[in-house]
Amino acid sequence: MSRATIVRAVFAMPVAVILLLGTLVAVWLHTGNIPLAGGSRWFTVVKVGEAHFTDEPTEPFFFLAVGNDGRTGDVDVRGDAIHLIGVNPALRSATILDIPRDTTATIPGNGRQKINAAQAIGGLPLLTETVADLVGVSIPYAITTDFDGFQALVDGVGGVDVFVETEMSDQYSGAFFTPGLHHMNGDEALRFSRDRHDLPNGDIGRSVNQGNFIIAALAQLRANNLGAAGTLRSLATLGAHTHMEGVGLTDLYRLGRLALSIDPVNIRNVAIPVGTGSGANLALGAGAAGLFADFADDAVLQSH
Repeated sequence: MSRATIVRAVFAMPVAVILLLGTLVAVWLHTGNIPLAGGSRWFTVVKVGEAHFTDEPTEPFFFLAVGNDGRTGDVDVRGDAIHLIGVNPALRSATILDIPRDTTATIPGNGRQKINAAQAIGGLPLLTETVADLVGVSIPYAITTDFDGFQALVDGVGGVDVFVETEMSDQYSGAFFTPGLHHMNGDEALRFSRDRHDLPNGDIGRSVNQGNFIIAALAQLRANNLGAAGTLRSLATLGAHTHMEGVGLTDLYRLGRLALSIDPVNIRNVAIPVGTGSGANLALGAGAAGLFADFADDAVLQSH
């Protein structure tokens, strides 16, 4: 399977994968069973930069989750679903920053253009560097997934309870939901997370929905009581479909411990402010600099 296939189109909530992955790996390693059978790859975890992530972290920690617009066999893909997660281990709190794909940013070595172009130019590492420069944080880890991987993972935890804020009736994504609580399987979750055409804020609203799904997925995992047998089955499947680049089991174990330490009620989900610009290029909106500074110092928003 080519790398392009591994990182093909993801409009659905990609950040949830790192939380799901981390949580399951933590339990997996706790049992002492490490199944690493081969199989199709659902998602890829990449260590982008130098990380000194201790077993009991106390400092803020940031990682990036990206979905791209590629299809099977595509080489030049763009990062169209961009979410930066900051975790404060000491406060047991986290923040998700949703970054619209049309946000104008300086891409190192390539001038100012839409931020989603960074992945087409230099892959996930360049997009990660671009986001890090934009927000002013260090991002050592990044993750990406595809439609099949996302759906399989949601189905693997028995679905996720999601609150739909407004009615969805979108023929493009196939999202047809009434307002209220819905228990979504993988296919339904993908439809929900892709919808943007009938949302008041379009892609910005879609990004917020993805972030809300992340929080709902973590809450579902914490509420589930899989038991020893169920946990081992889930983790055996996970191990069979994970591709790691520069990441070891110790890294995943520590990410897992970090995910398990965060109560979903202590996770903020915020779309960065964007204004207007030429064409579909969106300039950063008023207050963006203050938001980034508030986020970067400790991964917690005190004044936003």
